[in-house]
Amino acid sequence: MIRPELLEVLARRALTEDAARPDAVARHHARGGTTAREKVAALADEGSFVEYGRFVTAAQSDKRELDDLLDRTVADGIVGGLATIDGHQVAVLSYDYLVMAGTQGMRGHRKTDRLLDVIERLRLPTVFFAAGGGGRPGDTDIPLVSALDVTTFAAWARLSGKVARIAVVDDNCFAGNAVIAGCADLVVATPRSSLGMGGPAMIAGGGLGDVAAADVGPLEVMTANGCVDVAVDDQDAVDAARALIGYFLGRETAWTAADQVPLREAVPEGERTSYDVEAVVETLADQDTVTVLRPGFAPELVTALGRVEGRTVGFVANDTRHVAGAITADAGDKAARFLQLCDAFGFPVVSLVDTPGMMVGPDAERTGLVRHTSRLLVAGARLSVPLVGVVLRRGYGLGAQAMLGGSTHEPELTIAWPGAHLGAMGLEGAVRLSMRRELEAIADDEERERTVRELTAYAQAHSTALEVARHFEIDDVVDPAETRGLIARVIDAADHAGRLTGSGLPVDTW
Repeated sequence: MIRPELLEVLARRALTEDAARPDAVARHHARGGTTAREKVAALADEGSFVEYGRFVTAAQSDKRELDDLLDRTVADGIVGGLATIDGHQVAVLSYDYLVMAGTQGMRGHRKTDRLLDVIERLRLPTVFFAAGGGGRPGDTDIPLVSALDVTTFAAWARLSGKVARIAVVDDNCFAGNAVIAGCADLVVATPRSSLGMGGPAMIAGGGLGDVAAADVGPLEVMTANGCVDVAVDDQDAVDAARALIGYFLGRETAWTAADQVPLREAVPEGERTSYDVEAVVETLADQDTVTVLRPGFAPELVTALGRVEGRTVGFVANDTRHVAGAITADAGDKAARFLQLCDAFGFPVVSLVDTPGMMVGPDAERTGLVRHTSRLLVAGARLSVPLVGVVLRRGYGLGAQAMLGGSTHEPELTIAWPGAHLGAMGLEGAVRLSMRRELEAIADDEERERTVRELTAYAQAHSTALEVARHFEIDDVVDPAETRGLIARVIDAADHAGRLTGSGLPVDTW
């Protein structure tokens, strides 16, 4: 016989499940949504979820009957607790869009703060499904004036560098909910998402007109401006979150690698033909382990997480298909933030260099180029994790130095592939600058350009990777097929020296 008090608990618990609100769930499904409990169940190992605050209701007792609170303010709009993913301990939180559009209630904030405290104590990587409408007015049980003393945002931000935090945005995500996403280490978003610091009501209240929720911060805008790291189809959001959090859960014991021989032909001869450097990253990394981050933002600089012999590794690479692989202001921001992320969590960095240098010109300078590109140098100089530099084809000027932590001797190993050239600036530009007066003295245009070509060829012959290595400005010139093995051995040595623990320093949101 079940005692009455247990029956009451079981009955109340049943009211918190999706099965207790079938009509609301059906409507949510009809618009393409997934419930908070469905998200948690899809992400976590079966039977592993330990929930906090299941029985909490909204602080609105003075204007709602108890039955209404139990029915319509389940868990005060946030489901959260501890779980495992593939046997690894994590935390999972999800705002519940079925409860007042996922808005943040005062008791929901208390629940979140409680979990964030546990997360910090236990150092738990965290996945947070962040979609919702922001702060909720109307929680009248708790006397409020400004509500600016809410501590959730500071507590979440304070975890930066201490635990990995993945945010998923799969619906409208405004105001306080957007801050949860913006403070996270990595953000996954879907086509159903709209991300913004203010939703339609706030926009209208500010006298800025009527804007549909979907038009506030649609996915295509947020991928182009760098606010979203990984864009996926709606049904793939949980899988993407699982893949990203997996990079922070330790070394994989089972891995395979692609044939490395094709790397010998991966880079075209000459300097004017572009190529897909992501294919190089995919080959160097363990098979099926690479996730490219922010591909739509500053595409001239690739940032990606992958694995090498089971260990998580960060890859940065110049993409010559965009502005010839030059480092722009946005590229400087993108790379610097990525290096901070890798350093905080103990991920070695592999830098694949093929750049003519920093972007130049008046238009580029209007973007704050000097400051933004210098961020990459500062971030590289502060790395505590090992850095391996690989010059694929061109390593010119300050851009190449920035990609290598400031100098060819800053990485733990700097190597080059055959056919690579290194120099203080692009070789043709160097010729035109250093020989300007002599070239101006040549009256015939064709003769002048022929002279430039001859002098450039001479400069190239004296700036090959082998010549640079002969003067010991880099450590080695290698068969491209050997590169992966060399990277793995350097990481082994760094691991032996305790260099893969991570700095634990905060990671810049940008």
